[in-house]
Amino acid sequence: MELSREWVTVRASIVLTFAVAVLSIVVGLLHISGVSVAGPLSPYIPDIVRQTVGFTGTLTGFAMLASGYALKRGYRVGLYSTAILLPLTGIQGLLQVSVVSLPLVALSIVSIPALVVNRDRFTRTYRPSPTQLAAGTALVTAVGYGTFGSFALREEFTGINSIVDAFYYTVVTASTVGYGDVAPASAIGRMFGISVLVINVAAFAVALGVLLTPAIEAQLSKALGRMTQRQFDLLDGHVLVLGYGDLTEPILEELIERDIEYVVVTDDDRHASRLADRDVAVLAADPSDVGPLETARIGDARAVVVATNDDAEDALAILTARQLNPEVRIVAGATQRENVDKLRRAGADDVISPATLGGHLLVDSAFGADSTAVAEEIMDDEGLGVESAGGDESDDPSDAVDPDEEPPDGEYLDDESPTGNRGENPD
Repeated sequence: MELSREWVTVRASIVLTFAVAVLSIVVGLLHISGVSVAGPLSPYIPDIVRQTVGFTGTLTGFAMLASGYALKRGYRVGLYSTAILLPLTGIQGLLQVSVVSLPLVALSIVSIPALVVNRDRFTRTYRPSPTQLAAGTALVTAVGYGTFGSFALREEFTGINSIVDAFYYTVVTASTVGYGDVAPASAIGRMFGISVLVINVAAFAVALGVLLTPAIEAQLSKALGRMTQRQFDLLDGHVLVLGYGDLTEPILEELIERDIEYVVVTDDDRHASRLADRDVAVLAADPSDVGPLETARIGDARAVVVATNDDAEDALAILTARQLNPEVRIVAGATQRENVDKLRRAGADDVISPATLGGHLLVDSAFGADSTAVAEEIMDDEGLGVESAGGDESDDPSDAVDPDEEPPDGEYLDDESPTGNRGENPD
């Protein structure tokens, strides 16, 4: 039976993934500890296999938790990792052959079609920074150095007889736990142990800082409604949206549809938090202050849009933006018609009155006019809905009137006829 998108939602896929992760961890821990209820296939699976699969199943469960978090954030990599881990958890459930592992198998099978149905919903891409790549490479290299080096020098150590022992020694040394079951037995072994300790501890410390700091900053920015400094530093050619109100949401939707980078600056913490939950780039600060606009790199912005429910606050934001970047294009939306000229004098290049536009559209549509054509006509007519800082004069020299040219149809400039009579046409 084909699954419907209305029944199987993105939320269901994420919940199922987390459920599989938790169940995989629980079942794995039960088998590692030897507490399990034998299933019908138990006589055919050796105990060592079940215990090994229980251990790997626990690790798979933790990996599934990470995949579920990536799915929750909408990352494509979460989709791929979950698609790989779900069959693996199902196989591990079968090999653990107990009554408690059967729900894991069933849940893994159910989760696969749910994930497939919603695969197009996970579109975000994850691109690690060069620093993160370097830190990850350094960590892998340090662990490899300790593992293969200690295995090659196993004669200089007590307790290293295999590559697994060497890996164990490296991890224990890097974590500074030092159980003492593996120890160097010569000067060469001690010198190598010192190098493993220094290199791996440094690599682990740097890697944890570089890899985890962006995640911590992202959570703080989500909670506080602020962007990270690194995100600000990367801004260029973006649009600044100053303030947030009823007029702002359609603006954001249009910017998203056109794939234009933008930053919202608002002093409303509630709106900032709500926008941050939607992964909108937002700075929780007063849009009329100099500091926040400089932080949002107004000098590199391609345009500024100001459209809230408070024309007075909009005017202050426009004044500040114009002072900081005299060349940037500023467009404002006037809530009250009488404030159109005031916002234009504050420094806006264009001021649009939604009330005026809406009124003309409604009246013309009521009399059967094409609303699209009417909207285009209104947008081209500055006297109706748009006030431009450039004035009403035409820049086209062809529009100028030649005073020596005779007007057509007997009409004369200044109502003066060739006979010298004003307001009269010669017969």
